Amino acid sequence: MGAQEKSQANSNSMQRVKVYRLNDDGKWDDQGTGHVTVDYLERSEDLGLYVIDEEDSETLLLHRITPDDIYRKQEDTIISWRDPEFSTELALSFQETAGCSYIWDHICNVQRSLQFSTLNSETFHSMNSELRELPAVELSTLPLILKTVSESGIADQMRLTELILNDQDFFQKLMDVFRICEDLENIDGLHMIFKIVRGIILFNNPQIFEKIFGDELIMDVIGSLEYDPEISRVQHHRGFLKEHVVFKEAIPIKDPHVLSKIHQTYRVGYLKDVVLARVLDEATVANLNSIIHANNAVVVSLLKDDNTFIQELFARLRSPTTSAESKKNLVYFLHEFCSLSKSMQMVQQLRLFRDLMNEGIFDIIADILQSQDKKLVLTGYPHSFLESGSKPSAFLCCSAGRNPATRTVGLCFMNCLQCIYLSISLDIQANTCNDVLHKPNYLKDEIYHNPDK
Repeated sequence: MGAQEKSQANSNSMQRVKVYRLNDDGKWDDQGTGHVTVDYLERSEDLGLYVIDEEDSETLLLHRITPDDIYRKQEDTIISWRDPEFSTELALSFQETAGCSYIWDHICNVQRSLQFSTLNSETFHSMNSELRELPAVELSTLPLILKTVSESGIADQMRLTELILNDQDFFQKLMDVFRICEDLENIDGLHMIFKIVRGIILFNNPQIFEKIFGDELIMDVIGSLEYDPEISRVQHHRGFLKEHVVFKEAIPIKDPHVLSKIHQTYRVGYLKDVVLARVLDEATVANLNSIIHANNAVVVSLLKDDNTFIQELFARLRSPTTSAESKKNLVYFLHEFCSLSKSMQMVQQLRLFRDLMNEGIFDIIADILQSQDKKLVLTGYPHSFLESGSKPSAFLCCSAGRNPATRTVGLCFMNCLQCIYLSISLDIQANTCNDVLHKPNYLKDEIYHNPDK
């Protein structure tokens, strides 16, 4: 399967949902499984939620999105609301956390648009009322662009966002002007571009984020944010990202889509936590976190499903020709991969642990615990490697099963895994007995390391 096909398949799974309706007995009835989208209702300018059955392509759910505060996002994978038209409680349980965040962001954007449209004409046209198109993006027009961005009211931001998105070359032209200003050492121009880019980011529009965080633009965007007029010295964010941050590819990742998401995730996180940490509001931070979360979900899902990748990882760990340094990096990679897997659904965790056991993870752990490297030994501890997010009884059971006089290290690890399996199975049974919608979680970290730390 090619990278494009994998991306499409992952996109479908991200928006795969179960539809639930609360019955008169206070229990959730399963209405079916399908794929959810936000689209225009037939013969209407209103936007709504469509859920199409994955088996017969029939409409499972059609809901007109309202500006009223009726929607709730429960943890990571559930969106619920009380439908005012039918006076019933509905819920969507997503297969992927990224899909839930994606649809939630769309609902919030639609609600904002509906709320803005209710503003009276005087308020709506309070600023930039004559704005019909963006100024040409040139060095001489930077003051006008900055005025347009910085003086726009909430309602005008919607119009301005629309104009920016309709101009496919706006950001590329702006970054071209940025590079010219850098070459000319035009500090005034660089300060204006900083304010323009910062202002547009604070519009907090997911479609704008999609454009500026693409591989072609993101480093220039970060570069334009080095020239903060409120800081006396120019920052060197690009130099830090290029020279001091090392992507430790312990084993080659061949899927360019995965690599792109890994790099983008780290850079967006750096922008959020370092570059603009002083100015971002909570809503913008939440949207940036959604992007990071969605990217991480894509990375873990694709790597987990790539059998050749897992096989090659263990083959290198077992190979006598693998250098000590390479083996250490491979162990750290495997440790992080296992740590991230605890956010998966329990059934998927079981399958992954089974596959890792078949590949010989216990032999790897036993070898790690005999290392002279104390940090590596801590990494190889079973609690660290196989922590499942289940009940603590799994690890109490593991500890109770240790008897150095009669048990080998491998047998102790086997007991640990069996206890984890048992704990997860009990959790699955408990969730089945209760009328609770399942809430899977996904990736929380990036496969990046800063050697300066």
